[in-house]
Amino acid sequence: MRWTRTGCVRIRSSIVSRTPDATAAAQNAVVELLRVSPVADDLAARFTQAGHRVYLVGGSVRDAMLGRLGNDLDFTTDARPPEVMKLVSGWADAVWDTGIAFGTVGAAKRGAQCEITTFRSDAYDRVSRNPEVRFGDSIEADLVRRDFTVNAMAVDLATRTFIDPHDGLGALAARVLDTPATPQESFADDPLRMLRAVRFVAQLGFTCAPRVLAALTEMADEIARITPERVQAEVNKLICGPHAREGVRLLVDSGLAAHVLPEVPAMRLEIDEHHQHKDVYEHSLVVLQQAIDLEEDGPDLVLRLAALLHDIGKPDTRRHMDGGGVSFHHHEVVGAKLVRKRLRALRYSKEVTEDVARLVFLHLRFHGYGKGEWTDSAVRRYVTDAGDLLSRLHKLVRADCTTRNRRKAAALQRTYDGLEERIDRLAAEEDLARVRPDLDGNEIMRLLDIPPGPLVGRAWTHLKELRLDQGPMSRADAEAALRSWARAQGLGVVAADQGEPGEADEVAGTGGEHQAG
Repeated sequence: MRWTRTGCVRIRSSIVSRTPDATAAAQNAVVELLRVSPVADDLAARFTQAGHRVYLVGGSVRDAMLGRLGNDLDFTTDARPPEVMKLVSGWADAVWDTGIAFGTVGAAKRGAQCEITTFRSDAYDRVSRNPEVRFGDSIEADLVRRDFTVNAMAVDLATRTFIDPHDGLGALAARVLDTPATPQESFADDPLRMLRAVRFVAQLGFTCAPRVLAALTEMADEIARITPERVQAEVNKLICGPHAREGVRLLVDSGLAAHVLPEVPAMRLEIDEHHQHKDVYEHSLVVLQQAIDLEEDGPDLVLRLAALLHDIGKPDTRRHMDGGGVSFHHHEVVGAKLVRKRLRALRYSKEVTEDVARLVFLHLRFHGYGKGEWTDSAVRRYVTDAGDLLSRLHKLVRADCTTRNRRKAAALQRTYDGLEERIDRLAAEEDLARVRPDLDGNEIMRLLDIPPGPLVGRAWTHLKELRLDQGPMSRADAEAALRSWARAQGLGVVAADQGEPGEADEVAGTGGEHQAG
């Protein structure tokens, strides 16, 4: 067997000559491994001197061959965890043992985050996804237990030998996901691997081997064994992948979505010749892609979830109209409720849940704009209701235009351009991002001579509504409006010149403003 040497990495020429893609992958690996060689070489020297082998493994090898290796490096070794701890202590900048029960020791060195795991040959009970951890004695046995062949490659750091017993390089070159063992065995051991397959499609642009796709469809029900938190983590990576549209399609076609995001396949509504409408599911996939195309600073989880889920209220609100046609009245209201229910079930944070729900609720508001008939008051309310989600709402509304009629699409975009120009003009005149009443809670309490409480909040809300309707008010007009409101509520009103500014502040502190806001 002939070997070539490039820098400090040797590559078996019979492997790299298979295909141009395989050659490119191996060349990527050379560049990437040279970059991390200071850390890898140090580890190799320490482990070899102690009589142990250590390998770069799994996703790190895959990513090196794809030219996308980061600073998170995965290693495997025949050394047991206590010995690994001894070998990295004093060498690493930091060491942690949070995963030591599973054979993993963490270490940081020169900006690299290393996870060093003892060979494993786990057994699964196939009820949960928690394995009975068993340490192994060979790299081959360790690799066969891994999820996909593209993750079952290793590099022996001592000899620079590339180890690929399951032709992961061939799968990588073909951009195909296959499993070292049968997919049925792999997914029965850990059903989360099914979502990982979908995630890799979304992240890497791969396709599933026919037998993997068949197993996904056959075993989709097994995903119920996985906790919502772990499902959410995979969904996030899927949604934020550069090929998210293809990932979602696989999620639905495999049947996994019926257990993970059932509202998405539910959008595949039957269409008959008399009551035609857009294919809501396909429309949502297009909106997702168009929202991705509008992103400016990398993947935006909230925007992408809103784009995918913005029409999930349509199945529950579909009504066939006399004479043909279909209506979906208030689907944005129903959709926002469904978003909250689903994202809470997947244990999303309150912030993410509410942001996605609010975007779904607001995504139709623009369609009342017509050709620009909104008053400045309506524009202020649009901005205020969107709050810090305004830039995402802009993108969602623009992405929601999927008509094939180019003239209609161009007209809608011009109209939204006009709305954004009006927002910019008003923002230059007023602080639209922080529309608040012209009087704060402390001033309301002083002028009405009332203590902190719900009444202050009601007065504050009334003044905010006036501010939205009329724009900024002078101090005198705001005070007059407050007194007028108070009289209408049957409250006694303090004379306009009573008290000095600041007196009530000293008594009430900031509590009134907090209560009002």
